[in-house]
Amino acid sequence: MKLLAKFNLVYLLVMSLGIALSGYIARNLLQDNATQETVATAQMLMEKALAVRNYTNTKIKPLLVAQMSEKFLPETVPSFSATEVLGTLLAKHPEFAYKEATLNPTNPRDRATSWEVDIVGQFRSNAELKETVGTRDTPAGPSLYIARPLRITDPACLACHSSVDAAPATMVAKYGPANGFGWNLNEVIGAQIVSVPLGVPLQRADQTFKVFITSLVAVFVAVGVVLNLMVWLLVVRPVTQLSALADRVSQGELDAPEFQARSKDEIATLSDSFSRMRTSVVQAMKLLES
Repeated sequence: MKLLAKFNLVYLLVMSLGIALSGYIARNLLQDNATQETVATAQMLMEKALAVRNYTNTKIKPLLVAQMSEKFLPETVPSFSATEVLGTLLAKHPEFAYKEATLNPTNPRDRATSWEVDIVGQFRSNAELKETVGTRDTPAGPSLYIARPLRITDPACLACHSSVDAAPATMVAKYGPANGFGWNLNEVIGAQIVSVPLGVPLQRADQTFKVFITSLVAVFVAVGVVLNLMVWLLVVRPVTQLSALADRVSQGELDAPEFQARSKDEIATLSDSFSRMRTSVVQAMKLLES
């Protein structure tokens, strides 16, 4: 195998390892960044929901206390307001979702589905768990969710949800006596869940990864071409010329031209050594002839 072929074989191996390692690291980083970006979006939506809940509880509910004796106004319920506001906000993006999934809700639309029941179960079984993040498959693609427990910490909530008898008559008339009762203080009755599509950020990460790998391969190829040219000009060509000249001298062609080294590197040192050897051979041949 020729010197240039050996060089290219080693370079190809190094290039392959470099691209594989860089690609592995880059892909993991890009996917992690895409996931973190999605988590940040979900957390922002969650904070918006909490802000709406707090505003409703502190600003809206006190203004409507008098009207509540005549007609139940769901706008006074923090969970209702948060769901309505987030629903309006996300109406143009149905792949996003916010829900206050409850095991025994007053409003039937808040009833937890099977996968949401599992999340609520995690919070009920682990009192120290304040937030959970996960992914699940949906018809629109992978979705990331962030969930926080809905725990009854305010005794005022039990005025409506402890028993049918204690609940406002207007609320019972609107929603009926079958659901939303029997709640207890410090009990986890559901979970706030924000779902954000993960497919788009991952697609962007894949596109960025493809551009990165393509650019990396192009750089390696360009460097390989330059290195091949340099090796051929600085090493292969002068060594080939010197080898051909040595072959001629070894066959008795003592009048072969001198090798002209144009540099002061190892090739020039080899050329000088060859010239001295050639001079010694010529002198030895002349002595033998005489």
